[in-house]
Formats: sequence, C-alpha cells, structure tokens
Amino acid sequence: MTAPAHERAVSVRHLPTDASMLTRVVFWALQPALLLGVIATWIADPENPALFGLTFLGVHLLLGALEYRIPARPHWRHPATEKLVVLGIAVVSFMVGGAASGLYETHLTAPLDAIRATLHLDLWPHHWPLVPQALLVFFLSEFIWYWIHRAEHRWTPVWRLSGHGAHHAFKRLNAINAGANHPIELFLIVLPAISVDLLFGVGAAAYGAVLLTLVQTAVVHSNLRLNSSVIGWLFTTNAWHIRHHSADLAESNTNYGCAAIIWDRVFGTFGDSAVVEAGVGPREPTTLEKLLMPLREPEGSVIAPTERRITRAP
Repeated sequence: MTAPAHERAVSVRHLPTDASMLTRVVFWALQPALLLGVIATWIADPENPALFGLTFLGVHLLLGALEYRIPARPHWRHPATEKLVVLGIAVVSFMVGGAASGLYETHLTAPLDAIRATLHLDLWPHHWPLVPQALLVFFLSEFIWYWIHRAEHRWTPVWRLSGHGAHHAFKRLNAINAGANHPIELFLIVLPAISVDLLFGVGAAAYGAVLLTLVQTAVVHSNLRLNSSVIGWLFTTNAWHIRHHSADLAESNTNYGCAAIIWDRVFGTFGDSAVVEAGVGPREPTTLEKLLMPLREPEGSVIAPTERRITRAP
C-alpha cells in the first residue's frame, strides 16, 4: 500500500521541477545570506546588547513568513493555536536562558579566571580579527554541545534530567521550534558558549558566536527547502537536523550538532536521508506531558534511551 503523500519522506534539500522563483532564491541563498548578514551586523557594533533580541525577532519573522508562503511540507504548517503555544514556550525559554547565562557569569567568572591563571590558559588569539575569533568560539562551543547532546540521547539519566525529550516531542517543525525546549535544558544549552568565553577570556567575539548560533538554530528547524551541498560540510542545515528529529530511532540518533555538523562528520554520527515523520512516537504529547518528561516518558515514546535498551533486549 502506498503511503499518503503527506506521510512520505520529504527531502528538503532538493528542489521540485516546478519550484517558484521565490523557492529557488530561498533554496540557494537564504542560509548563507542570513549567516553573512548577522555577522556583518554584529561586526558593525560588536557589543550592542540589543542585537540579540533584534536578531531573534527579525530571523523568526522572516522564516515564519517564508514557512507560511513556501513550506517544504505544507502539512507541517502550525495552526494558530499551536503556533501560539510553541511561541509561548520559546519566550519562556528565552527568559530562562538569559537567567541561566546571568547565573553562570556571576558564579563562574572568578573560578574560571583562577583556572585560566593557574593553568596559563591565556592562549586566546585576541590579535586575530573578530570574525575568525567568533567562528573559533562557535565551533568550540558546538564541540562541547555535540557531546552534551549525544549524552542526552545515549544515557537515560541525562535524557530525563535535561528534559530533552520535550524538544523532540513536536510532530511539526518550524523555525520557532528552535526555542521550544524544556526550561531545565536551557541550563545545559547556554553552558558551552559561556564556558568557552569565561575559560579563555574571549570577550566580544563570544557575542558574535552566540548570534551566529541563534540564527543557525532557527534555520535548521525551519520548514523550508534549503541547499546543503556546500554549506552543509561545516554548518548544519535543516535537512540534517530534521533527520535528528525523526520518529525513527536510528535516524534520530544521528546529527547531534545542532548548529555545526562538522563534529558529526568527524565522530561518525552523520546521517543523510529524507524523513517521513518527526516526534518521539506516533502521537504528539500534550504540553503537560512535555513538561513532565523529566519524570516520565509519554506512552508510545520510542526515541528515549530507555526505549533503545528495551528494544534490544532478547
């Protein structure tokens, strides 16, 4: 029996033959243009605190409008009520992430300064131009996040305590899903970048890396057709990350680099295939079930590490 069209695997990194001009422009130019644009905007005023909020708002308004106009999967469009719920979760996550960053900065600055002095870690290339410094922070932070994220999917205690399952629970991905994380997980998400910044005394370049990550995480969750042929060697594209959100366990346990795919390529966890269905199982958990995922897995969940062990048991 042939699966209904909306349930068949959809490749977001290929253009249909009848693609519109807007779809083609977005496919070839959107992701590199956004990355270059945020770097250019930041380098013009490297310490402007308003850039984070303006970048978040501008990128999501643009991606949201494009997802409505030319979605890769029309059946993944968020109904108004669902969009408001996901947006609300993203706003809460935004606030919790800011609070977590503030706490880390307050309590980790002095200890990490001491470690840097004791171990003579004054190695940061401050003499480099800001853009290469920002890229170095970006890829180092993603290296740390790769292993945290991989641990979330490999070890049940980390999966549960982080609440990472809540992020995977959504059946329809749009750019705004980048911020739809369990509040607990925000304390892990902000840790890599701030650790690199404080441990090495980076300074302004760390802000550029954070802005780059902000754009990347929105793009990789977007419901658009985007090219992966060149940019996808270093940077994650939505084709790679949507595969990570697959409801198929083997597909989900790949592509842990949310913003930088290079570490998956290096450590053998890269995967490439079109995805039929996202989520943790055949149905999407309720909002309450998502919030309770650190305590219990929703019925039918097949993505959690616990389920892997059960599946492999004789």
